[in-house]
Amino acid sequence: MNEGVIKESLHTYSVAETYEEGLRLFMGHGELDQTLARLVRDLEQHGIDYMVVGAIALIAHGYKRFTEDIDIVLSADGLHTFHNELIGLGYAPQFPGAMKRLRSTMDGVSIDVITSGEYPGDGKPKPVVVPDPSSASIEIDGIRIVTLEKLIELKLASGMTAPHRLRDLADVLELIRIRKLGADYAEQLDPYVRSKYLELWSAAATAPALDEPGSEGGADQ
Repeated sequence: MNEGVIKESLHTYSVAETYEEGLRLFMGHGELDQTLARLVRDLEQHGIDYMVVGAIALIAHGYKRFTEDIDIVLSADGLHTFHNELIGLGYAPQFPGAMKRLRSTMDGVSIDVITSGEYPGDGKPKPVVVPDPSSASIEIDGIRIVTLEKLIELKLASGMTAPHRLRDLADVLELIRIRKLGADYAEQLDPYVRSKYLELWSAAATAPALDEPGSEGGADQ
């Protein structure tokens, strides 16, 4: 998933425009929010089970950060139905032959699909797999979002096995801090990722409180 500006467009945002669009996104009024609402409506109308993951799921669970795309999980059958019934009706492949890299034709927003049963991170077999949306999602503001524990599991497994996905570990660190998760939360996670969770929990517990008055640890280097 790519972080940065909010949408794929011929227009290049200035820093101020990016910041303003980010604020609209966090308030639920950004262009990405509108695309997501339209996508959810279309998926539901066509009977396609889904769940939102990625940065939008982070936002839903309390960690606000910028994103330019929408990441969703579909079953293999759901992806097949999407191509049969929605491609050409507001959605298109990002490039010829693409199955999982899609985009909204109305505004160019990227939609990246992950299918249930995939392995996070390096893609190699491991105890943690991308779950079926029906078994690992909750409704938040009318949208099916991956549960917090499954989001953390997937990000830990991804960051542990793929050197280019270290941002996923940083995301978990922020979730621990923002949600004030305890060491005992590890018991809700797959044993495969528990030690990494506890390592990050320890890092969060010993870090200075950057948002407290008088703290000098939060300056960018």
